[in-house]
Amino acid sequence: MTDQDYTLTSPLLNPHADARPLMAVTIVWHPQQARIGEQYVAAEADSDIELSRYAPLFWRPDGDGLPLDHVGISRHPLRLARDAADNVVLTLPASRMLVELNGQPIEQPVRLDAKQIAQGQVLTLGRAIVLCVHWMNRLPAAHAMPGMVGVGSAAIAVREQIALVAPTDMPVLLLGETGTGKEIAARAIHALSRRRNTRLVTVNMAALNESLAMADLFGAAKGAYTGAQAERQGWFGEGDGATIFLDEIGNAPASVQPMLLRVLEGGDYRPLGAARDRQATARLIAATDQQLDGTDFNQALLRRLEGFVIALPALRTRREDIGVLIVHVLESQVWRGALPVDFVTSLACHDWPGNIRQLVHIVKRAALQLQADPNADLRRLIPAPSSVGTAPPPGAPSPPSPPVRKKPSDLNDQDVLNAMMRHAWTIQAAAQALGISRPSLYKLLERHAEIRPAHAIPVDELKVALAACEGDLTRCAAMLKTPVEPLRRQVYQLRQQGGIG
Repeated sequence: MTDQDYTLTSPLLNPHADARPLMAVTIVWHPQQARIGEQYVAAEADSDIELSRYAPLFWRPDGDGLPLDHVGISRHPLRLARDAADNVVLTLPASRMLVELNGQPIEQPVRLDAKQIAQGQVLTLGRAIVLCVHWMNRLPAAHAMPGMVGVGSAAIAVREQIALVAPTDMPVLLLGETGTGKEIAARAIHALSRRRNTRLVTVNMAALNESLAMADLFGAAKGAYTGAQAERQGWFGEGDGATIFLDEIGNAPASVQPMLLRVLEGGDYRPLGAARDRQATARLIAATDQQLDGTDFNQALLRRLEGFVIALPALRTRREDIGVLIVHVLESQVWRGALPVDFVTSLACHDWPGNIRQLVHIVKRAALQLQADPNADLRRLIPAPSSVGTAPPPGAPSPPSPPVRKKPSDLNDQDVLNAMMRHAWTIQAAAQALGISRPSLYKLLERHAEIRPAHAIPVDELKVALAACEGDLTRCAAMLKTPVEPLRRQVYQLRQQGGIG
């Protein structure tokens, strides 16, 4: 089969692949929390949308349609008019209702281009309801897939792909930035597979010790190495007949990559020091936030892992899902209340370098603060300003281009520190902002006077920081001034060794 055999397209009204997407409006926030996630999708590609208190009707796939129906919303319509080039002109209603676009009040018509709509445009009406205007190229669909929350096209597409591949034994490679939910997707695949009654064995490949990685993964015979006083089963032995999730596969030690290839090609492996091969019966799911093509990573292994590839979208590309994600997080919290509308608007406009994981941490902290003080100022919880920005009026200059690639030698320690602080101590996001590669940023971090490597932080200091941050590794990284990814690996290793709880 080719990659095209696994490309899913479910255009709304047009069976052709080049069908124009439809304009949609999703409720990101509403005083009636049950309304969050409801959508209105235009009937035709050329259809305009008029938003008022009583029209249109917003729907869930399994529910009845309802208007916005809030006293703060004007009876006169706000109009979203789409032209043949997929530009959308937003015209204000003939009323005094405050309209904010991406967090900024607007007082005159605004023209949005197709790319801006694709990024999701956040509309706040009457300081009461938050909406997202975006494209839809898939039918809204009800689902019961644990953890895979979202109502937009990107979320629906991921669920479709999971449902397609889960019943098979094909290896799956999950691609996506840190925090996009790769482990949650792996759990969903396992839960929908014929192996659902077995365990999901999760292995953080970045946390494996180079010298013991073979034994950790594939087991070892007694006496195979110094300290091997008994036979070791290894992760593949423990995952017999089950599913093994190899997280951060791009950081797999080079020493184990040939054996992983052997498992995928022939279905067998040999434990360290053993005289006989063993049959591998586990189904493999791998995940990475790295681009592995053309790198030192074993390319034959990469091709085998790519039996079925699912790309998980960054949160900044699916703003329409932020409301239902917030509700999903709040359902697990003790606090029961409504977040301030201006705070939700800020959340919807933020670009989330740490993706869903970062959003979850901030919403949980907001709930804790509001539980202690209903009037708490939540603005400082969001670490950096939004880059969605209010759409410029006609004739305004274009927004700045992404950062130009730079030489690491052009950057000083303060540049690096500022980038890490603004991007939640996430190396990939900071490197992109600085215009350098990840390896180049790693080298700058090694020489930095203030930023510490995670492995150099004393265990007692790490314990204190984890307790102060309630286990939130993003906050902990900021407190300790260390990148969050290596910190996560360090904490994982220490927990495996019993060094921390």
